[in-house]
Amino acid sequence: MEFITLEESKDINLGKVGTPFRDAYEEEVRRALDDYRIGEAIKAERKRQGLTQEQLGERMGVQKAQVSKIENGKGISYSSIVKAFKALGAKAASLDLGEMGKVALW
Repeated sequence: MEFITLEESKDINLGKVGTPFRDAYEEEVRRALDDYRIGEAIKAERKRQGLTQEQLGERMGVQKAQVSKIENGKGISYSSIVKAFKALGAKAASLDLGEMGKVALW
């Protein structure tokens, strides 16, 4: 059995870096990671404040299921981020997106 690296596998299955399909794939992965990091930041702050998802949802005006989706990096929009951080009492908010740096929300 021959082993190949992840990069070699991506080149074979998705195309070389710089091709439209590969670039679209890499962008989709980057966005998914960003959404995950945002959700984790919201979850960490909610837990730091000792709130349940249901309590945060009440403050945001959404159902617990929506809070769960946001915390899991799904259904994240600018308005949902703003609602979450304002509901958590943030007067200003910035997100640490790891390698991408920090982003000021308002």
